[in-house]
Amino acid sequence: MEADGPPDGGHGAGCQDEPGEGGEPLHTLGWPAVLASLSLIGLVLGLAWWLRLGIEKEIVVAAARAAVQLLAVGVVFAAIFGSSTAMLWAASWVAGMVLVATIVVRRRVGMPLPGLAAVTAAVVAGTTTVSLAVTFGFGVIDLDPVSLVVVGGITVGNAVPSAVLGAKQAMSLCRDGWGQIEALLALGFAPGQIVRFMAPRAARSSIVPQVERTKVVGLIALPGAMTGLLLAGVSPIDAVVIQLLVMYLVLGTATSCIVVVVATIVRTAVTPDLRAADWTRPGAHA
Repeated sequence: MEADGPPDGGHGAGCQDEPGEGGEPLHTLGWPAVLASLSLIGLVLGLAWWLRLGIEKEIVVAAARAAVQLLAVGVVFAAIFGSSTAMLWAASWVAGMVLVATIVVRRRVGMPLPGLAAVTAAVVAGTTTVSLAVTFGFGVIDLDPVSLVVVGGITVGNAVPSAVLGAKQAMSLCRDGWGQIEALLALGFAPGQIVRFMAPRAARSSIVPQVERTKVVGLIALPGAMTGLLLAGVSPIDAVVIQLLVMYLVLGTATSCIVVVVATIVRTAVTPDLRAADWTRPGAHA
């Protein structure tokens, strides 16, 4: 298939053509296209300034930080993927992502809760391992350094926001329900019973975003993996099958992290001597 492009000897403002497999050109984005993608961000910054919302700094910092981080990652990837030990570096990168994910969840919670870091590391590492085993074990994607990092990144990237949301919901539930925890303890409830009584509310509210995204797949949204495969020329059915695999792994990862983190935090709301933990009490500060 021929791609429209500028005459020989010149390149378009937004992309340039390079030969790909089968002689077809691959489009390499240039900085003008990247800058054009900032148009919506510029629009929302203008609206935020006009409405005095005070969110301009957060948006600018997030956009700038993402650019710096992605450029740094690109430089590192270019170095390690060309190395003779690329697979070892890729595995180390995935392990590093799990470690960073654990640190991020811990920091978002804002206070040291017993066992939370270990549990978070275990559930993120476990779900990542399962995702990698299914993806490469069934030959969905050939195992190489790039695909290892990509699949690992997808899994960890969905685990972190889910774990953070579950943690915040659970902490809010325990603080708002401090009196209820004390009442349950007075009635003779064991810590495990309190978890089964209180955790469902936090878990249900935490899974809503991921469940809703899953429900609308194919109706009002085409997922990134499927879109990329279709643009790459993969048949629609094959693209759908791969997307289903990715979607189910992501849903399982997100909900696993939520369930485990919520249960852990609700359990820490009860001390070993069967009292409501200090952090749940009114006026307690993280």
